[in-house]
Amino acid sequence: MADDRDRRAVRTTYDAIAEHFARTRAHPWPEAEAFCEDRSGDVAVDVGCGNGRNAELLAGVADRVVGVDASGGLLATAADRVPAAALLQGDAARLPLAADVADLGVYVATLHHLPERRLRRRSLGELARVLAPGGEALVSAWSTTHDRFDADDAEIGFDTHVDWTLPDGETVPRYYHIYAPAEFEADLAASDLSVARSWRSSGNCYAVVVPS
Repeated sequence: MADDRDRRAVRTTYDAIAEHFARTRAHPWPEAEAFCEDRSGDVAVDVGCGNGRNAELLAGVADRVVGVDASGGLLATAADRVPAAALLQGDAARLPLAADVADLGVYVATLHHLPERRLRRRSLGELARVLAPGGEALVSAWSTTHDRFDADDAEIGFDTHVDWTLPDGETVPRYYHIYAPAEFEADLAASDLSVARSWRSSGNCYAVVVPS
């Protein structure tokens, strides 16, 4: 299927840039830091954990951290950074986790890499499935409100590719779906998640969500 090929392409892209990405993305997202400030839990899940920068943050507030990412190359860098975390190679739209397992979740800068809307919505449903009753998660996606796109009044998002430049000058295109804020809210509303708070910052849409 076309979407399977597209998802494999996303995985291949991040395998190709994994080491350079890990070196240049050292710090957790400030919004993830704020989310974790007054929260704790037994189990936390980082969906699209990448090099583990947010999983490392979750390790400070949860007894056990599970990181899931499609890229084996990125998971290898995360294993060095967060050796105590359980790291699983998997798809955000089919999380390899049991239901009701996580008290906390972070799904940051990953939703926009899924190549079809039905997959993005399915992944939000998967996040709802793995969150325990009373659990909370932070979700984010790149937005049309970013200065790069000059489309802050858009009602629907669009697909694009953004190049990653490796140290040798090679460029690797990365797929993104750029979300219009109303579209982000609609996809959350179509899932089994309820929005506790939503906002926009630095060209991204954010929401703190709980299972419905």
